[in-house]
Amino acid sequence: METSMSTRTDERYPAYHRRSLQDREGFWAEQARLIDWETPFGRVCEHDHPPFANWFVGGKTNLCHNAVDRHVAGRGAQNALVWVSTEVGQERIISFAELQAEVQRMAAILQAQGVVQGDRVLIYMPMIPEAVFAMLACTRIGAIHSVVFGGFASVSLASRIDDAQPRVIVSADGGSRSGKAIPYKPLLDEAIRLAASKPEKVLLVDRGLAPMERVPGRDIDYAEARAAHLDAQVPCTWVESTHPSYTLYTSGTTGKPKGVQRDTGGYAVALASSMRDIFQGRPGETLFCTSDIGWVVGHSYIVYGPLISGMATILYEGLPTRPDASIWWRLVERFKVTTMFSSPTAVRVLKKFDVDAMRRHDTSSLRALFLAGEPLDEPTATWISGALGCPIIDNYWQTETGWPILALSNGVEKQRSKFGSPGLPAAGYDVKLIDEATGQDITAPHQKGVVAIEAPLPPGCLQTVWRDDERFVKTYWKSVPNRLVYSTFDWGVRDEDGYFFILGRTDDVINVAGHRLGTREIEESVSSHPAIAEVAVVGVADQLKGQVAIAFAVLKDPALAATPEGALKLEGEVMKRVDEQLGAVARPARVRFLAALPKTRSGKLLRRAIQAVCEGRDPGDLTTMDDPAALQALREAVQG
Repeated sequence: METSMSTRTDERYPAYHRRSLQDREGFWAEQARLIDWETPFGRVCEHDHPPFANWFVGGKTNLCHNAVDRHVAGRGAQNALVWVSTEVGQERIISFAELQAEVQRMAAILQAQGVVQGDRVLIYMPMIPEAVFAMLACTRIGAIHSVVFGGFASVSLASRIDDAQPRVIVSADGGSRSGKAIPYKPLLDEAIRLAASKPEKVLLVDRGLAPMERVPGRDIDYAEARAAHLDAQVPCTWVESTHPSYTLYTSGTTGKPKGVQRDTGGYAVALASSMRDIFQGRPGETLFCTSDIGWVVGHSYIVYGPLISGMATILYEGLPTRPDASIWWRLVERFKVTTMFSSPTAVRVLKKFDVDAMRRHDTSSLRALFLAGEPLDEPTATWISGALGCPIIDNYWQTETGWPILALSNGVEKQRSKFGSPGLPAAGYDVKLIDEATGQDITAPHQKGVVAIEAPLPPGCLQTVWRDDERFVKTYWKSVPNRLVYSTFDWGVRDEDGYFFILGRTDDVINVAGHRLGTREIEESVSSHPAIAEVAVVGVADQLKGQVAIAFAVLKDPALAATPEGALKLEGEVMKRVDEQLGAVARPARVRFLAALPKTRSGKLLRRAIQAVCEGRDPGDLTTMDDPAALQALREAVQG
């Protein structure tokens, strides 16, 4: 086996990126040295049947080995997984050696239930260490895990069970939010009842949060099973580089869930490369990613990425505002976090609190705060940069790609940040701006086009849609006329320096009296008003203009709109600001002020649901909604 945690070329970034496209074989063969291989690969990239690409063909490796086992000899006593729960007031610090032992116990439990290489294991868990053990245990034995966000509603969970057809489901009695228990077991039992494909066994972690009834012969107590396998020795199963490591479901345009299928070798190499080039993580340091393991960011940069790089990773169960708005920064200080990864939404939540909550803790260990998940508006970036005093680095990617498409690769060459831009194409991504009508490349700066990627996609990106190659091709590769390119379904522009700016989804475009406007552009203008903490803009059907923009905003100080006169005055100020920045055509028809915006439990705005309420339509599936009261408040605001 060959391990190198420091391999890097000395090329400057433009040449580095150019080589990643023009000499894929040589470039990615070098990156592949960042991980261990049991069997060397024979071919770097097999792209014989576009758009399908296979990476490191013939090679055998193991994701769990690269994340855990290879570090035990040199840094076994070092922190690997740091679990902190402000929900239940507990924490657990686990070394690499201890993590290896726990993963082997979990792997032995799964094997005892008949799980073998290629079987699926569905993980429906809160943010607890056992969830990470289960993920790593699956990849250790060659099983394919499918993590579903904890607390997901039964109907949606059932559809994922039917698609993945898991042999075993790993779950818990419940999770917790704002100190309130959220029972999982009743939701899971109902999902299994609804699903046509029933799991053989259900492994349950009992946290003592919620009572649960066990189904005899099916349900297994994790604590009892663990006690029976305390001394388990389960070797890693070396799998082909192209062997699926996991599936992860993402939203689609149809009701059928869309399972993004990820490989093993390409994913490990991509994460190792991105941890070095983009996130600049180093062995022995600590990364704090505030996402959830139910989302792709949690897969890549809570679990696999940091561990592959020999870093400790913080698994946080709780809110950024509980017990107070300084909790994240307390963790940064205590664990000497060097790399932090969060979302613009989370920062906008913190923006409503006193900045002293951040400044009362020593955050000098932080080299950078990375933000992704949605476009980062300049006011939010400016605020957090000034408050935190470290670089704020945007990046842009998708569930499908598994790691950043656009970023700043400061590990290769120090690059200038531009607020509002996630940066430049990362290594391996041949990113284009394309005219949606003609399919032609847009090369002139500041012209809007669809952000697309030429084939082949780099290592780590989705191989296909689980059990649906036709859907993979039709969804991602056939939307641009006359071109076989991967569409991100996002609008973007590029400046003279090659920096990209994301303007929003291609299906979030408003057509106001023949003028096409991106909702993100209007949102950024509205949020630049000093009174605004957060905003969502949607296009609403209008008989005269086709569509008009409606803005819904959360104020830093709700008292400003506590009276009709105050709300009207503030609405006028916001409209005037948009007028001045974007022109009268972009001015929202109305600006409504709310205490909170409707969001999913992961913090993403439910823009389509907001639009539906405005148009008097059914808002659709709201099973992932965080607070139903926010939707009711929206309805009242619309009616008002």
